[in-house]
Amino acid sequence: MNASSSETISWSDFEKVAIAVGTVIRAEVNEQARKPALKVWVDFGPYGEKKTSAQIAALYRPEEIVGRQVIGVINFPAKQIGAFMSEFLLTGFPTDDGVVLAAVERPVPNGTRLA
Repeated sequence: MNASSSETISWSDFEKVAIAVGTVIRAEVNEQARKPALKVWVDFGPYGEKKTSAQIAALYRPEEIVGRQVIGVINFPAKQIGAFMSEFLLTGFPTDDGVVLAAVERPVPNGTRLA
């Protein structure tokens, strides 16, 4: 899909994607990733703690994101990234400088789903 076109989806299609907010509780450099990445653990409230490897190391250091609320897709199947099992997709926007994390405008309870 390119930037000038997108496929129309139904509301029921959108509802299948579990996009939720959570708070980063731990982060560290993923030394085993092929591209610069961080291992990130997030508390998604009622959905539990989930971890991921995200290519956000160009713009973020681990200590900068701990305590920050982030947005993740939490119902993709787990994916092996080197020796690390990634359990959700951390959302962001690719730029020439690196991936900019998607964020909430003000605090919301962990586990709140995007609507």
